[in-house]
Amino acid sequence: MNRLRMVVVGTGALGRHHARILSQNAAVELVAVADSNETSAQAVAETCRTRWVTDHRELLLAEQIDAAVIAVPTFSHLEVASDFLRRRIPVLVEKPLASNLEQALQLVELADAHHALLQVGHIERFNPAFQAASELIREPRYIRSERYSPYAFRSTDIGVVHDVMIHDLDLVLQLVDSPLRQDGGVEAFGITILGGHEDCVQVRLRFENGCIADLSANRVSPETKRDMQVWSADGCVQINFAKCEVVCYSSSDLLRFGTSPLEKARQPGTNIEQLKQDVFGKYLKVDRPTVTPHDQLTVELASFIDAVRDNRPPVVDGTQALRAMRVADQILDAVARHQWNGSAFGPIGPGVTLLQRRKLAG
Repeated sequence: MNRLRMVVVGTGALGRHHARILSQNAAVELVAVADSNETSAQAVAETCRTRWVTDHRELLLAEQIDAAVIAVPTFSHLEVASDFLRRRIPVLVEKPLASNLEQALQLVELADAHHALLQVGHIERFNPAFQAASELIREPRYIRSERYSPYAFRSTDIGVVHDVMIHDLDLVLQLVDSPLRQDGGVEAFGITILGGHEDCVQVRLRFENGCIADLSANRVSPETKRDMQVWSADGCVQINFAKCEVVCYSSSDLLRFGTSPLEKARQPGTNIEQLKQDVFGKYLKVDRPTVTPHDQLTVELASFIDAVRDNRPPVVDGTQALRAMRVADQILDAVARHQWNGSAFGPIGPGVTLLQRRKLAG
C-alpha cells in the first residue's frame, strides 16, 4: 500500500510534535513542513529529514499531497485550512477550529462543499482515561470539570475558553445527549490576569434533560489540574486526565438490598469509626478500571490517517467541533455581559473591555 504523502503547516510548540510523529510513521511520507519562521521550519525539517518552505502555498503547487496537519496560530486556521480544503485535501486542524464562530462555520461549510475530510484536534477524546470512563457513564446528571495550568506563553491570540476550556466543552457535549436550554442554558463569569484575553472562567451549563455541568478553566494557575467528575443514577465516575486514572463509585448490593448504614448508625453500641471505614468498599463499591496509557497525539494522528485511507468520518469532525465553538461563543458573550462593580467584565488590554472587543469583532 502506498504511503500517504502528508505535510505539516506550523512548526511551533505542537506542530513540531506532529511532524516528528508523522516522520516516524511507516504509513506516511512526510514530504514537507511549512512555517513563516524560517529558523523553526528548517530545524524541524532537518530533525524529521524532510524539506521545508516558508509558504504552504508552494507545496500546493509543487507537491502531490494526500493530507495535511494545520498547526498554525488560531487566527490563521481559516486562511491556511481553506487552501487545502478547496483542493479536496483532507486536513486535521488543531483546536480550536477557528478564532471565532463565524470562521469555524466557514471551514465546516467549505469542507462540506468540497467533500473534503475535516478533523479537529480535540485530543482529549483520545485520552485513555476518558475512553475507559465513557464506557461506564450512562445518562449524566451532573458534571464538574476543572482544568488548570500555569501560563504557557503560547496561544496568546485566544483566551482560556478557546485555549483550554474547549477541551471540556467537547467532552461534556459528547457525554450529554441533550441540547442546552434555550433560556438560561449558559451562565459564566471570568477575569483577565495577564491581559489581552480572559484567563480564568467559571461556567454553568444547563441542559434540556436536566443535566448540569460546571466547568472551571484557569491558564494562570500555580498548579496543573485536569479532572472531571460525572454523576449519574449509577454512581460517580472520576477522571484524572493527567494521570490517566479512572475511579468509579457505585452502590453495593448490601446498600441496595440490605441495611442502610444510617439505620445501623442509630443502633446502640454501633462502632461509628468502623462504620466510617466501611462506607467505601462495603456500602459503596470502588472500582478502578485498568487504563493503559498511550501517547494521545500519536493515536489521534493514527486515527486521522485511518479516516483518510478508509474514506470514513473522523472521530471528531468539523460539525462536532462547531458544536463546541457555538457553546464557547455563548460563554464568551455571558462573560462579556457579567458586571464587576458596574463594569462589563473589566479592562482587557489598554482600556478595552471584552464586551467592546466582541462588539468590534462583530
